[in-house]
Amino acid sequence: MSDLKVIDSHFHVWDLVTQSLPWLTGTDGTISHTYRFDDLAAAYAELPGVEFTGGVYVEVDCADPVAEDGIVFDLMAHEPRVLAAMLRSEVSPWMRVPLHATGIREPLHIDAEPRGRCLEPSFIEGLRALAAAGKPFESCNRVDELEDAYESFSQVPEATVILNHLGNVECLSDAWCSVMERMASLPNLYVKVSGYPTADAGFVAELLAFVRETFAADRLLYASNWPVVELYSTFAEHFGLLRDTFGDDEDFFMNNAVRAYGLSL
Repeated sequence: MSDLKVIDSHFHVWDLVTQSLPWLTGTDGTISHTYRFDDLAAAYAELPGVEFTGGVYVEVDCADPVAEDGIVFDLMAHEPRVLAAMLRSEVSPWMRVPLHATGIREPLHIDAEPRGRCLEPSFIEGLRALAAAGKPFESCNRVDELEDAYESFSQVPEATVILNHLGNVECLSDAWCSVMERMASLPNLYVKVSGYPTADAGFVAELLAFVRETFAADRLLYASNWPVVELYSTFAEHFGLLRDTFGDDEDFFMNNAVRAYGLSL
């Protein structure tokens, strides 16, 4: 039996010698050191029966995103398993879009972002510009602003939107379930199954059951959120739980990411 082929749709790497990530000061120090792509590949090499095909680099909310663009360009030039890059820009009709960017992420979940940002006319027009260019938008939202996000995305249904970390789910509240059901109705929205704590097995079972019942199977993406996953779980535990749930489903673990990001393998 062949190994399960995996594309990680959400990983980060950073070098704290050359990059400043101010948000790390608000964490417990677990991940406050440098991470390289080889470290990620080594983590996958520890998983039995897995072939790590590559992954999607997601911007790291660093102090200098323009310098990050150059760092990622060099990474992609030397590491063919970096299959795509979602780089940071402020979404608008005049946004900066690096030539090597597969798409754009404006981190809507950080303190510096004003509430309701995704409803601003410039943001919605920026979504239209991304859709016209065939580039996806990577959406990381505050959980209590998912209603705003749905209202924004529904105005540009032609845009490919990739919702990070199950909308940063905190609990299976009626409000979260309701807005995620509406998110599932959008014709070009994908959702990454990542970002949730794994200590409560009952919660995880209910969460994953809800996600599988609510979203079409071709809209769910495997994502590790490495190395940030180590703040609320472990890389191996997160992967194991998803493999237990989805089996060796190569649509979930690889093919859906190929479609979402327009990858060429």
